[in-house]
Amino acid sequence: MKTTIDLNTRYMGLALSSPLVGSASPLWRHIDRVKELEDNGAGAVVLDSLFEEQVSLEQRTLNKFLLQGTEHFSEALTYFPDTGPYRFAPDQYLERLERIKGATDFPVIASLNGISPGGWLTYAAEMEQAGADGIELNIYYLPADPSMSSEEVENNYVELVREIKKHIKIPLAVKLSPFLTSTPWTVSRLTDAGADALVMFNRFYQLDFDLKSLSVKSNLQLSTSQEMRLRIRWIALLYKKIPLSMALTGGVHTSNDLVKSIAAGATVAMTTSSLLKNGIAHCGTLLKGLVEWMQHRDYDSVDALRGVLSHDKVAEPAAFERANYMHVLASWVPEEQDELTVKSHR
Repeated sequence: MKTTIDLNTRYMGLALSSPLVGSASPLWRHIDRVKELEDNGAGAVVLDSLFEEQVSLEQRTLNKFLLQGTEHFSEALTYFPDTGPYRFAPDQYLERLERIKGATDFPVIASLNGISPGGWLTYAAEMEQAGADGIELNIYYLPADPSMSSEEVENNYVELVREIKKHIKIPLAVKLSPFLTSTPWTVSRLTDAGADALVMFNRFYQLDFDLKSLSVKSNLQLSTSQEMRLRIRWIALLYKKIPLSMALTGGVHTSNDLVKSIAAGATVAMTTSSLLKNGIAHCGTLLKGLVEWMQHRDYDSVDALRGVLSHDKVAEPAAFERANYMHVLASWVPEEQDELTVKSHR
């Protein structure tokens, strides 16, 4: 049995000491928590997102101050306000990013959340200047306009990646929605646009209705291990077919979840819900379980484990495709019927 396990990996071109990463979350707004994550073996952290709406609000607010009074006389344009007292969200984000990077030794990945091309994209360069080792583009867009085609939606994704890559030299990961017309085709276009990694998948929080007040309300639910299935399927399908590293995010709660992520072909697995439930020290528990599993099966590195259950490696690749759909449906037997079947064969 091997006793030395190499957990080192490379994600989006960055050297990581382990394949477990803290995913984008408000948890990482505090330096002490980020340092605790690092101390418990995480290979990197993705900070919470800077939203397009936050940058747009800053720009509108500043514009209001600059133009205040111009309707009275043109010389008012020369009386620019002192913006010192005004603390805008993007400025706070960049300052926090710089402090976190200065207090830690592992890669710190900044996050941008938006969909429309615009001035907010220039903050990618400022994130790089503040010390970010990479940027995760979190594309959160729910098309509700019947006149907008799927091609238009995906073109927006590609254009965003291309524009951001014009502003930065550090690597860029794209956090995708699982609801694409053709995931492989979109991924190939993102690759051509300059993406360095994929994060699969964005987890859309669903709303709920309050029937007493007849209003819409938020309904935040933490992930469960069941949510991994969609993610490991697509990562296993794409492994070795694209040149990008892939991160699995959504549903990583146990050491077995971590093993499955890597076996499917993920370069890293990201988690937040498990840390919210169990504390940041749970990161160390997940990695300990990974090491023990690998030791028991004589894997000496995560590189050796990666992709062993991918589409090209398994004995029955049809299990990833449509043939398995019929097999799964046919295999289900109601519990009561199953008991009758067993009795009839006694």
